[in-house]
Amino acid sequence: MAGSLQDQLLGAGLATKKQANKAKADQRKKTKKSKTVKKGEVYQDQDELNRQAVIARQKEEKLEKDKALNREREEQRLQKEIDAAARQIIQQNLISIPANGDVEYNFVDGSKIKKLYVDNELQNQLANGNLAIAQLDSKYVVIPAGAAEKINERRPELIISRQEKETADPDDPYADFQIPDDLMW
Repeated sequence: MAGSLQDQLLGAGLATKKQANKAKADQRKKTKKSKTVKKGEVYQDQDELNRQAVIARQKEEKLEKDKALNREREEQRLQKEIDAAARQIIQQNLISIPANGDVEYNFVDGSKIKKLYVDNELQNQLANGNLAIAQLDSKYVVIPAGAAEKINERRPELIISRQEKETADPDDPYADFQIPDDLMW
């Protein structure tokens, strides 16, 4: 009983010659196929690695794109919050301008000179820097200087005109002479 298992099965009559030949052919096919797979496996592995690298790169690009989109949305949301806060400050601190204002107050909006009709008291406060002019929707409104500073921190483009309180220069020879606010040139 020193033969192979196949010879022993043939000798015992448990297998036929035809079955033995078929088993040998199947074994040869398996070994041949495994050899060809091993040679082609290098190419398949390289292709698989390339595909995985492309997929990984695409995932990274999508992640970066999503992050940029999220940053943009967050900035827009913050800008809306800032706009709403500035608008609320203006509405809460709005000073009513009399409809029959008799004094013309001129101010600059961008490159255009605009007029606002106010009374003498409002004109003096605007000239002294106690009040400021802001833009709400498409109208010009008067607000206190403190509110104008808060708005200026959030949205400086909403503050149209604000006089800064001037500090007197100690060497100014004309310090004793005041310039009238209604001086017409």
